Amino acid sequence: MALDAAQRRHLMSDPAGWIASGFGSGLSPLAPGTAGSLAALLPYFFLRELLLPLYLLVVVLAFALGVWASEKIVRRLQLDDPGVIVWDEFVGQWIALIAASHDWRWIVAGFVLFRFFDVLKPWPVSLADHRIKGGFGVMFDDVLAGIYALIVLQLAAHWLK
Repeated sequence: MALDAAQRRHLMSDPAGWIASGFGSGLSPLAPGTAGSLAALLPYFFLRELLLPLYLLVVVLAFALGVWASEKIVRRLQLDDPGVIVWDEFVGQWIALIAASHDWRWIVAGFVLFRFFDVLKPWPVSLADHRIKGGFGVMFDDVLAGIYALIVLQLAAHWLK
């Protein structure tokens, strides 16, 4: 569902709207999930410089922030998982890239893998997507997709060593 101009203004007048929409990247008229995943790469380039425990803490805090913001927007728009919410893509993308090499090819591979699993929604991603509602549900299926992408990316890195 595309938002009209008044709904966009209303959404972006609230900090939860800014966060849930990935600082506006979720307002993209084409493939907002992909736009959100691309936008997530910008802060990732700073996050990847953190020590692993701090990186993981940021991801956990971003997840909690996303649950809050997503819940608020889900209630406001009265939709289960509105496409404008892409903070879940931010967190899922960051999970996929937790242990990625800084080489751009691995980052692209992590991006593609995350988008693949987020769109395909293999079990249990699909189960979470259908059964878990609210802000937590919006966020959780992308966490699972990010974990799938992380595993495949790391297996590929191991095999290609």
